[in-house]
Amino acid sequence: MNIIVTGASKGMGKAIAIAFAKEGANLFLCARNETILQQTAAEISTLYPSILVKIKSIDLSKKEGAQALGEWVNGFRVPIDILVNNAGQFLPGSIYNEPEGLLEKMIETNLYSAYHLTRKIVPQMIKNNSGHIFNICSIASLNAYPNGGGYGVSKFAMMGFSKNLREELKPYNIKVTAVYPGAVLTDSWGDFDNSSNRIMEAEDIATMIVAASKLSPQAVVEDIVLRPQLGDL
Repeated sequence: MNIIVTGASKGMGKAIAIAFAKEGANLFLCARNETILQQTAAEISTLYPSILVKIKSIDLSKKEGAQALGEWVNGFRVPIDILVNNAGQFLPGSIYNEPEGLLEKMIETNLYSAYHLTRKIVPQMIKNNSGHIFNICSIASLNAYPNGGGYGVSKFAMMGFSKNLREELKPYNIKVTAVYPGAVLTDSWGDFDNSSNRIMEAEDIATMIVAASKLSPQAVVEDIVLRPQLGDL
């Protein structure tokens, strides 16, 4: 099994990569920070020495970067079973006064990265008549909230991307799952004190994605919504 995970150096991406490594999957990992990505790859290789871990540091918010990643993966000439479009960024703001260019940055990072990479990977999946794409959306894709601004717009767009892709790829036996996490303990939360377990762990998201990937070919989980037990913050 061969899997691509973007935004894989830390947080949910790293947890997802480790969860699939535990299943024996070979990994193609991408992130912007090469140093942290190398450290993550070394950690995974130490834990699971029998799997293949390939990495590429690249900025997926640039169309050329996303396309280059797809071409790099395709160059290995191995069937890609699962693509996890996890790369993303959160910048707060309100539509009426957020900094100029914030919306463009959010769209480029949270939507275009997945769009352009998927377009490079899907033709091979279509040829193989199999595959599974997980798009990491957000509860911000489902409900608007104050100070969400351009980020919320980009995540609503990511949901639309997932739903369209789901319909388009049905005839080719390719599954598409949209994942909508609530608050997850990642770097976005800074020094948040989670000693009371108020928000979720990255491993919670990874566990659900791996579980959804194990269904029979005739079954697909279209949407995964996860929230902290006590609700959204």
